[in-house]
Amino acid sequence: MNETGMPLLVRVARPKPPSALSNALVFGWRAVLKFKHVPEQLFDLVMTPIMFTLLFTFVFGGALAGSPGEYLQFFLPGILVQTVVFNAVYSGMGLSTDIGKGLFDRFRSLPIWPLSPFAGLMVGDILRHLIAATIILSIGLILGYRPEAGLPGVLAAFLMLVAIGFGTGWIFIVLGLLIRTPTTVMTLGFTFLFPVVFASNIMVDPVTMPGWLRAFVEVNPVSLMTTALRGLMSGSATFGQVFRALIAPVVLTGALAPVTLWIYLRRD
Repeated sequence: MNETGMPLLVRVARPKPPSALSNALVFGWRAVLKFKHVPEQLFDLVMTPIMFTLLFTFVFGGALAGSPGEYLQFFLPGILVQTVVFNAVYSGMGLSTDIGKGLFDRFRSLPIWPLSPFAGLMVGDILRHLIAATIILSIGLILGYRPEAGLPGVLAAFLMLVAIGFGTGWIFIVLGLLIRTPTTVMTLGFTFLFPVVFASNIMVDPVTMPGWLRAFVEVNPVSLMTTALRGLMSGSATFGQVFRALIAPVVLTGALAPVTLWIYLRRD
């Protein structure tokens, strides 16, 4: 009691713990702040697909499709898929960097939803995917690309890109947890991605490929994603195309999200 007879300590109800969503949003905001403090990350992520778009359109477009304009109609949806898949590597690199600095050991000691740090990484990835895709699409429109499905088709395609990036990102988050150096994560990531991305229908129609290679290309998840994205942007997509394109992202998320949590909680 104090001099007036009032108790010095007052019992109050314990505040409710933050929800999983609020935890994820906090870490998502952390990912957004990274763009502010390290803007060169966006430069690195955007310049490569821009160079691919310009070089393939004007150097190979005439030989592959008769004219750069016709090739651009075929190629641009593919370069969007390629950009999202390549950008997903940076999830693992960022995670490996944070672990090396000891940040994730601090996160693990906090009373938060265990997957919230990874959810924040995904938010940053989604923002990178959308920014890069918007820039590439804008360049494509300037060069003459015309999505026949209009704005609804573009929005549907962007939603699919988010799903593709989300599912693919889990591969590299697992690598980021297992590998100590970001450069090694990048090397292994691109070693895996290069044959999968380039042995696809992103750049050319597989009809002229050898039979054994064409058989692989036709079932390659990257090819299925590219076919669906072309269909969404041209207005010719079928339910089957969209369904097959989403199989890989859904399977990767269902299989690797629990593995990510298991590895994270068992780290020394």
